[in-house]
Amino acid sequence: MIIIADYCQDTLTTQELKSAFIGHLSSSFSSQLSFVHSTPSTIHTAFLLKQILITESRLGDPNNLVIFVNTDPRLQTIKGVKLSQGAQFVVAKLKNGAWLCGPNAGHSFSLIREEIEYLYLYPNLDKGSQFRSRELYMRVAALLVEAKQDEMQLEEIRNNDILVLNEFYIGHIDNYGNMKTTAPNSFMKGKHEFGEKVKITLNGQNKEAVYTDNMFGQEPGMLVLAPGSSGLPNDPYLELIIWQHYPDTSARKAFPQAKPGDEIKLI
Repeated sequence: MIIIADYCQDTLTTQELKSAFIGHLSSSFSSQLSFVHSTPSTIHTAFLLKQILITESRLGDPNNLVIFVNTDPRLQTIKGVKLSQGAQFVVAKLKNGAWLCGPNAGHSFSLIREEIEYLYLYPNLDKGSQFRSRELYMRVAALLVEAKQDEMQLEEIRNNDILVLNEFYIGHIDNYGNMKTTAPNSFMKGKHEFGEKVKITLNGQNKEAVYTDNMFGQEPGMLVLAPGSSGLPNDPYLELIIWQHYPDTSARKAFPQAKPGDEIKLI
């Protein structure tokens, strides 16, 4: 099982989740558990989920995969909530064979909306604990890992309950400072050719980047927009990059305040 959440850098939290997950498994059953950290942005979480599923479909084993997703910043309310209530818990069977579960918060599932074959609501799991992942959700994840979904009280719902993501955003910033967007390379067709300049609006700043066919397509120190290493192999997501001989800040040098979840415009 893979856990994608905005608390995965906290070693106490991850250990408690591991303990709860293993405790809910049958004594004869074992499963690997890995953690992928997101920021509190549900768009960041959505990008991580999308990329992990692309890689699993190409190179992994999605038929034996369960992903638990939990980034729930309570964006649906500006008031206090009772019993730590958050977004409703959903379970999804994906077209590639994988199972997915977690709170349907913000845009967490927006980028895989069309990849959902069946979507279910698991009622009464949206409140009752400040640490729902440990107290409530690991039991559900263990049931999915052991293919015991028939033991759940699931209510089928429509994919329309998953929000659509209409604009383009910074989906992820890697450890080099390269900024992966949610804009596919096909967006540039008919708009720009390689070698042309593209106007970038991000985080209140306006810059120009050279559209190139790879991140090393211009000399070091230039801001470039290029098909990156994420997304579909035949239509990768565009990345903002400043190639440096000694990688340090990359595109962060041009947009130091940018973060995952920020809207980006390409003109």
